[in-house]
Amino acid sequence: MTTDRNPFEGQNLLGGPAPTKLPAEPAPLELLAGGASPAEVAAKYPTSSLAWAQLADDAFAAGRTVESYAYARTGYHRGLDALRRAGWKGHGPVPWEHEPNRGFLRALHALGRAAAAIEEKEEAERCAQFLRDSSPTAAATLS
Repeated sequence: MTTDRNPFEGQNLLGGPAPTKLPAEPAPLELLAGGASPAEVAAKYPTSSLAWAQLADDAFAAGRTVESYAYARTGYHRGLDALRRAGWKGHGPVPWEHEPNRGFLRALHALGRAAAAIEEKEEAERCAQFLRDSSPTAAATLS
């Protein structure tokens, strides 16, 4: 029997750090899925990058770029804190395929997008590179 599946898929063959997988946050996810406003969720669960990322996306869509930037920066920093608690050492994969990572990755993308919109070119480029380095799938999905 033949298979097209790569037997090494998902394995780190280069000896770099293992992918970081954040713990699930079921309460914020359930509230957002149930229709709670992202502001309510962020107030109740201020460490949730997902709530801050949603606030950033909503503000950006409404043309409130500076507000989006602030929300995204908060979600980004909350995500960095969570990544460090999960063993992340400042580099290595943060896979989009692991759903609890998506709040951080969305906040990182939103921060880069807002930075570009306010012409903070250096930060926009840094965020774009960080997103590509963390998860090529997230970079492709969110762009």
